[in-house]
Amino acid sequence: MRVLYKHFRGAFKTWRTLFQDASDFATEVGPERLVSISHSEHGIEGVVSVWYWGEPEVCHKCGYNLTGNESGVCPECGTKISWTPS
Repeated sequence: MRVLYKHFRGAFKTWRTLFQDASDFATEVGPERLVSISHSEHGIEGVVSVWYWGEPEVCHKCGYNLTGNESGVCPECGTKISWTPS
């Protein structure tokens, strides 16, 4: 296992929306895998990051095996992968 992350960002989204999106994702990840949630600014963008334990070879949303994936998107559910594909 290793620590993975997913960023929620937007110049035109409110902090409330960014935190709600991050909270929804953290709920999907589950408390046993959640490491932390952090926030920062990047230029004019607000950024909320969710850090969690996971295996990069499996989609965090649907569990699809992503070994060898080069697109950066899960072919099963369309979720963007937050790690560099192998």
